[in-house]
Amino acid sequence: MAERASKYKRKVSFRAVLLIAGLLALIILLGMQLYINTRDVSALTDPLPQSSVLYDRDGEVASRITSNQIEGVPSDEIPEVMKQAVVAVEDQRFYEHDGFDFVGTLRAFTTNVKAGGYVQGGSTITQQLAKNVFLSHDKTLKRKTDEFFLAKKVEKSYSKDQIISLYLNQIYFGEGAWGIKRAAAVYFAKDPKDLTLAESATLAGLIKAPSALSPLNNEERSIQRRNLVLSLMHQQGFITAEEVEAAKQEELKLETRQVDPHKGKYPSFTDYIIDEAEKMYGISESELLAGGYRIYTTLEPKVQEALEKVYADPENFPTGKSGEVAQSSGVLLDPKTGGILGMIGGRDYQFRDFNRASKLKKPPGSTAKPLLVYTPALEEGYDVYDMLNDSPTEFGDYKPQNHTLDFRGEVSMYDAVLNSYNIPAVSLLYDMGIQKGMDAAKKLYLPVDEKEDRTLGNIALGGFHGVSPKHMAEAYSVYANNGEIIESHGIVKIETVTGKEVATFEEEKERVFSEEAVQKMNFMLKGVVEEGSGKNAIIEGREVAGKTGSTQTADNNHGATSNQWFVGFTPQIVGAFWIGFDKESADNVLPIISGAGSPSAKVFQQVVSEALEGEPVESFNLPANLQKKTVSANKEEEKQEQEQPRKKDEKKRDEKEKKEEKKREKKEKERGKKDRDDDD
Repeated sequence: MAERASKYKRKVSFRAVLLIAGLLALIILLGMQLYINTRDVSALTDPLPQSSVLYDRDGEVASRITSNQIEGVPSDEIPEVMKQAVVAVEDQRFYEHDGFDFVGTLRAFTTNVKAGGYVQGGSTITQQLAKNVFLSHDKTLKRKTDEFFLAKKVEKSYSKDQIISLYLNQIYFGEGAWGIKRAAAVYFAKDPKDLTLAESATLAGLIKAPSALSPLNNEERSIQRRNLVLSLMHQQGFITAEEVEAAKQEELKLETRQVDPHKGKYPSFTDYIIDEAEKMYGISESELLAGGYRIYTTLEPKVQEALEKVYADPENFPTGKSGEVAQSSGVLLDPKTGGILGMIGGRDYQFRDFNRASKLKKPPGSTAKPLLVYTPALEEGYDVYDMLNDSPTEFGDYKPQNHTLDFRGEVSMYDAVLNSYNIPAVSLLYDMGIQKGMDAAKKLYLPVDEKEDRTLGNIALGGFHGVSPKHMAEAYSVYANNGEIIESHGIVKIETVTGKEVATFEEEKERVFSEEAVQKMNFMLKGVVEEGSGKNAIIEGREVAGKTGSTQTADNNHGATSNQWFVGFTPQIVGAFWIGFDKESADNVLPIISGAGSPSAKVFQQVVSEALEGEPVESFNLPANLQKKTVSANKEEEKQEQEQPRKKDEKKRDEKEKKEEKKREKKEKERGKKDRDDDD
């Protein structure tokens, strides 16, 4: 009886749990449904806003920006094969799911693994549409959650044909072409309704990586991608095998129709301007995109185009252990004004993507040593060839190692900078006091946390987190500007459509280091490029200085690095470049840099040499007394070298004294003989 009662209680208890769980699930589903219903997605079909215009540093039109996702052509003017091509490569189950596709996400993952690279996307077309129109590209859980709910609401509010048409009218196809109408004109000088199957497949293939796959940049890769899209269309029953073969045989005829050449250009720089306008002047993104503003900027098109050319070629960047090409970003600025001349937010960067040039948060490694250790030391009275500690040393619980895993006893400051030894930098900061480095970071606008980053390793070796290429270019600008810094910026002024000025950059120059200290530091950084780890940055016929940097992996794998930096400068331009992965993993790490083979220094060299082509050659004008010296890395050897001249002098004195002694002895003998003769 008691056993039956116990079983009955267990059944009741289990049913109660099921009932409560069911009620909770119902409440969650009702809440989700209510939340979805409250989302407003009507902006997808709003009237076209007025474009704002970006002007370059010479006052010429550089780009036009607008919330142009809804600009385009009606659905009946978009070929069915164009819609099918996009579905085939971007979202195979588009006509089956309701905005989110778990099966499709799993299939895309499996396909990509089998292909050994990215072939299909994981997000649905509806999710991409919601993200591009309503959300930022920040990689956060909140953004992904919002994307999910917005996609659900879009599916409830619009038909599948409307969704695919809206998507094609706002997606970026590269070469400044937003939407299918401009893409058809830019690549084929056609209206969308006249696109062939092969041309439709070519355009659909661009969506993954518009710059790298552009037929204008790389025709062979574009054709390979087109053929992949055609095969996927056949697999999904959209076209026959005969149609696939006929389309593959079709000659790729590229022809550009004259359209507004400025619309949608320079996405990285434009995105930064949108962010700066809101942060510095309180003009929101929506206001800027729809308000018809005139934005005068510091952009130098020649510099920006050099950046985009180098970043369009994946061969310019290293691969991780997985074979995936690393990400990268860079900033170039004018040290005399603080004006940003060019900016690239990443490889295959698209509008409103994550702008690594300004938003990256990665440790700078050894590029921090000149800024936070060596230049402050020069200010304290240390000199270029002063000897520094390079022996095994413990600083409390901290025992730094050189990247070479060896020691030299003592090294000159010049050699410590040239070879990027760690122990001399840590020892020097320890002797000066860590506050010297903290104070320098503050003056240089580097985001160093007073509490979390206040350790010898973080400050001396650049272990602190939170810097972007923009931060590092801004900080290094002091070396090309006689020790003074001007806040980096992209906006000169903003005017309304009627010409009313609503924002102006006000230049404030601050002295960070003395001219003497900067000249000595420039001498050493010039040596890094000429004979150290920065040799890849050498530009024939120009003076270049700079510093490489790298950081260890999370597991301290000495055979790999997680971030690679180069920050360099000529007398007229400063550039900072980062190479790495957004998310580090066992496979997403970079091979260790050996010798002078820094990939980031090579990117600097490629970009800056092209950006300065035809520009006058300028000099650092270093004092004549700054000369290269050979300083022994071993204290005993140095001591012996210093003693050699003294020993030679002593030897001469000894020989002279011996001769004089012989003369005296001879005279004494002669005098003794004379005395004896006298006695006789």
